[in-house]
Amino acid sequence: MRRGGAERLDPDEESPVSDFPWPQGERELAQVRAFNKKLAWLPRFKIRNRLTPRLIQALLRAGQLGGAGKLRQHGLSAERKIIDTVPVRIIRPKGKTRGVVLDFHGGGWVIGNAQMNDNFNIAIVNTCDVAVVSVDYRLAVTTPIEGLLEDCLRATHGILNDGEFAGLPMVVVGESAGGHLAAATLLALKSSPQLLQRICGALLYYGVYDLTGTPSVRTAPAETLVLDGPGMVEALRLLTPDISDEQRRQPPLSPLYGDFSGLPPALLFAGDLDPLLDDTRLIAERWQHAAPVELYVLPECPHGFIHFPTATADHVLAYSRQWISARVASYSAKSAEISPALL
Repeated sequence: MRRGGAERLDPDEESPVSDFPWPQGERELAQVRAFNKKLAWLPRFKIRNRLTPRLIQALLRAGQLGGAGKLRQHGLSAERKIIDTVPVRIIRPKGKTRGVVLDFHGGGWVIGNAQMNDNFNIAIVNTCDVAVVSVDYRLAVTTPIEGLLEDCLRATHGILNDGEFAGLPMVVVGESAGGHLAAATLLALKSSPQLLQRICGALLYYGVYDLTGTPSVRTAPAETLVLDGPGMVEALRLLTPDISDEQRRQPPLSPLYGDFSGLPPALLFAGDLDPLLDDTRLIAERWQHAAPVELYVLPECPHGFIHFPTATADHVLAYSRQWISARVASYSAKSAEISPALL
C-alpha cells in the first residue's frame, strides 16, 4: 500500500482499484502535523488501576451536561431505552427513517458512554435519514470483557427484532474498542443468519482485532501519540486476565481470527501513526475474501484522529456518511426488487 494512499479491497481483486487519499494537499498535511505537535505534549492514555477510568468517566459525564440542548439546536432529541437488559440511546431523524446505525463507542473498554459520539451521530442522522442507536454497554472496570460482548450482541439482536425498525437495513459503526466490539458482534451474529443479512455495512475506525497484540502494537514506541505505546500489550493482558495468548486469539474475543464468510461490506480507517494500524490492515486482508472492503490509511494521523479539529477528519467523516447512505440505499433497492418476486 502506498503511504497515505487508499485501497478498495474486493473479494475478486487483490490490487487497489480506487485512490482517494487524505489529507488533500500539503496544507491539510501541515495542519495534521501541527496538531500532532500539540498531542506530543499531552499524557498518553494508560489504564493501570480502576480509579483512573472512574475519574475520567466522571469528567466525561460532566462535560456532557447540556447535551439535550445541543440536540435541540439540530431539531433532534434522544430517547434512552432498555433493549433486552441493555441500555441504548436512540436519536431519530426528523422525517422517515431509512435505516439504522448501531454505534459502539470507544474508550479502551473502560470509559465512555452512549452520548460521547453525539457530534458524529447528529450529522449521521441529519445527513443519512437514519436512526442512530448507541449501545451503553457495561465497562471493563467492573465487568469481564465477555460481559461487554454479551451486552453488544443482546442489543444488536434486540434492535434487529424491534418492531420500530422491522425490515430496515443496519450499518454497524465502531471506533477503537468499539471497533473490536462491533467486529466481534458481527462474528457472533453468524449464528442468526436471518438477522445478519439485515446488516448492510460495517464502518470501523482503528479497531483492536487481536487481543494478543499485532506486530505494530508489540513494537509501539514511547513517542506514540495518544496511546501508551510500550504499555499496550500489558493493557490487553489486564483486560483478559488469567487466560493464555492462545485463548486470547479465539474469536470472537479476537475478531481477526474469525470466519468472515457472510459478513457485510466494510469501510475501514486507520492512521499510519496508530500502533493499531496492523489490526486494521490484517483484518482488511481477511475480510476482503468475504465481501468488498474499502481500506484507508491516513498519513501522519494518530489514534483517535476523527475527533481532532482537522480538515482530514472532516473529509473522513463526510465520506463515512456518504458510504452509510449508499449502503442503506443499496440494501433498500435490492429489497424492493425482491419483494415483487414474492407476490
